[in-house]
Amino acid sequence: MDQIIVGMADCRVSKTAGQVLSAYALGSCIGLSVYDPRAMVGGLLHYMLPDSAIDAGRSCIRPFMFADTGIPKLLDEVCGQGALRRRLVAHAVGGAQMINDSMTFDIGKRNCLALRKVLWKFGVLLAGEVLGGGSSRTMRLEIGSGRVWLLEQGAEKELAPALGTKGGMAWPAGS
Repeated sequence: MDQIIVGMADCRVSKTAGQVLSAYALGSCIGLSVYDPRAMVGGLLHYMLPDSAIDAGRSCIRPFMFADTGIPKLLDEVCGQGALRRRLVAHAVGGAQMINDSMTFDIGKRNCLALRKVLWKFGVLLAGEVLGGGSSRTMRLEIGSGRVWLLEQGAEKELAPALGTKGGMAWPAGS
């Protein structure tokens, strides 16, 4: 297993079977994985903030910091590796309320709303999500199988099972 760490305000794309893309410490940040089971191409984005309008200069330098610039760039990168947007299987983790109980900034909730807005704009639906709450999480995307794993409060569970194969091409199991 070849693990690739996706840091804060970062994104990684792969089509190498056996690689695992991992995002740690997803508190109010959101980890968004997309995977094309036929092309066996996947990507993982770890964004911090919902809207690049707060710092347009920074969004040019670090587009993966923001939902509105990072998500489109993730989609472009996986499609540039052979994925088709209509086949993407998307999962999201994070968006927790981490800083205080008064919800002064409410970044986690705003990140979740931005996620849904941008994905809707591009016609991509979430196949699974673990959003909100108050705990930090880790997510992993396994390239080649499309499996998505979630680690929360010391317990690991499979968020998305492996995708089956037909004729050498990967397809959702049962299709």
